[in-house]
Amino acid sequence: MLKIYYDNDADLTLLKDKTIAIIGYGIQGRGQALCLRDSGCRVVVSEVAGTPNFEQAKADGFIPVSADEAAAAGDIIQILTQDHVQAKVYKENIKPNLKKGKALCFSHGFNIRFRQIKPPKNVDVFMVAPKGPGALVRRMYEEGKGVPCLLAVFQDATGEAKHLGLAYARAIGATRAGVIETTFDEETETDLFGEQAVLCGGVTELIRAGFDTLVEAGYQPEIAYFEVLHELKLITDLIQETGISGMRRRVSNTACYGDLTRGPKIITERTRKAMKKMLKEIKSGKFAREWIKENEAGRPMFNKLLEEGDKHQIEEVGRRLREMMPWMKKA
Repeated sequence: MLKIYYDNDADLTLLKDKTIAIIGYGIQGRGQALCLRDSGCRVVVSEVAGTPNFEQAKADGFIPVSADEAAAAGDIIQILTQDHVQAKVYKENIKPNLKKGKALCFSHGFNIRFRQIKPPKNVDVFMVAPKGPGALVRRMYEEGKGVPCLLAVFQDATGEAKHLGLAYARAIGATRAGVIETTFDEETETDLFGEQAVLCGGVTELIRAGFDTLVEAGYQPEIAYFEVLHELKLITDLIQETGISGMRRRVSNTACYGDLTRGPKIITERTRKAMKKMLKEIKSGKFAREWIKENEAGRPMFNKLLEEGDKHQIEEVGRRLREMMPWMKKA
């Protein structure tokens, strides 16, 4: 049965005498660190000297230290570096500083799920995963609200891992919105599948295929861009705010009829079989092994495919058209 935890389920005093080490002051690290500090927690931040994130941490009032120093000082060590560097940071900087009774915290389960990080049995291991970027976590906290989170316990050495996780979630504002209990396996597998099949891989290929279809049929690339990429945000905003059913009742009847009758012609049984195969490769660890190997080799395929994508006609058309839209935030 689904269990959702709120403020009354979380005891913030559990963090009172603990130091929380934030390893990595990127978008998520910054958001969580600032919220933790404002909740009265003792926070130490680790970031590489000379980087923009290091300077940002100093500007925010932290005195950033090395990963070794942070891990040594931390009772709860939150690892917020990118997935592909977490194992290296853990082995070189965190593992030597782990002691009985400490806790490892994650916001994504990749390295635990695929055994790139193998914690000793005498430490707690839990996950607090906000379902939104760190900037949103911070903004909602400042507004007295919160971003929903997922909570998972991989290892409960002290008997307090779940309670510590809930306290941590409360300190970043998540229990104001609600915290859903899950597992490292479920969070990791569904996250990777969502990225590959829908949110990134599925969406980008659908956009480019639609663009190519219109341009090859003789339509102006600029018109194609507006129809298959620019207006996508209008639809996804409606879906996020009101669900698929709500979106269908807020677009034109013509658009809704096209959705209901033509969508299944795009997402066919063959597509669904491909999705099932993707999920199988995620669950088996095949994708993780491939990604780890790609990083070890210096990312040859990653860089090649990224550069090829940059050269697609839709990118040049988009750059020109976005100059006509001054309301858009420049990335």
